Amino acid sequence: MAHCTHTDQINDVSPNTNGCEECLKIGSTWVHLRLCLTCGHVGCCDQSLHKHATKHFHATNHPIIQSIEPGEDWGWCYIDQVMLEFE
Repeated sequence: MAHCTHTDQINDVSPNTNGCEECLKIGSTWVHLRLCLTCGHVGCCDQSLHKHATKHFHATNHPIIQSIEPGEDWGWCYIDQVMLEFE
């Protein structure tokens, strides 16, 4: 079973914004929000038009995001391609 080997890159971060950072700058909308657990960047999910969370990963190689949608407690490691559960 695959597991994440990048949990050492999780920091105690707070969201940098109350919405997708890039979408707010360009006046766009998003479907769901994801928080980079390395730096606190907030990006939109892959169901959103611009997919800024994934673009942030490709630009920075910060491996783990967490959903910041109400009631969701999961994360994703882009590098290991595995889900993480947070409590």
